[in-house]
Amino acid sequence: MGMVESTEPKRSFWRLLWSPLGLLTFFLAVMWGIEIVDTLALDDSLQSNGIVPRRGSGLDGILWAPFLHSDFGHITSNSVPLLVLGGLVSVRGMRYWVLLTLTVILLGGALTWALAGFGNHIGASGVVFGYFGALLAAAVFERRPRALASALLVIVLYGSLVAGVVPQDYISWEGHLFGMAAGVIAARAMAEPRRPRPLEPETIEPWELDEPWRI
Repeated sequence: MGMVESTEPKRSFWRLLWSPLGLLTFFLAVMWGIEIVDTLALDDSLQSNGIVPRRGSGLDGILWAPFLHSDFGHITSNSVPLLVLGGLVSVRGMRYWVLLTLTVILLGGALTWALAGFGNHIGASGVVFGYFGALLAAAVFERRPRALASALLVIVLYGSLVAGVVPQDYISWEGHLFGMAAGVIAARAMAEPRRPRPLEPETIEPWELDEPWRI
């Protein structure tokens, strides 16, 4: 009698992959794979496919820029905060993570293409700053314990990121700024409405009753 192979491990793998944290890990793996191939086999030729402001040839860089980095130091500096901040965002669920990530990449990238200074803007730091801005903005817009706790943790771990929006040479501070702005906009659009406080029962004094007193 033949043995039946269990499909449960396969289902568990795909269930894990098709989750915010699983997709975030896959995103990181693709980033690293591209950087390794580009550095070791392509002589960094892929780096030219970033966002080139106000040039038609640089418009598709909005999609490619988050996956491209200048060197291993660049991608390493982005990987840890991307995983930590993206992990905090992923707690809110698949829909929230997907919509936030797409908004940051597309809107933040479009603003960088339209408004940034000249150059070739590459790197996942725009997504990092998008997550950073969204987590802080959610605390402001929602004022729920979960959002406030996440924002406090973000400030403790990565509060120094705000320095990244200060103009600097050879740093895409515009990508940081517009990524953060896109994160704030997305957080505002998806903010969970605050529950109204229950009305306290009104105290009615005896003399305010409509019916006459009976003695």
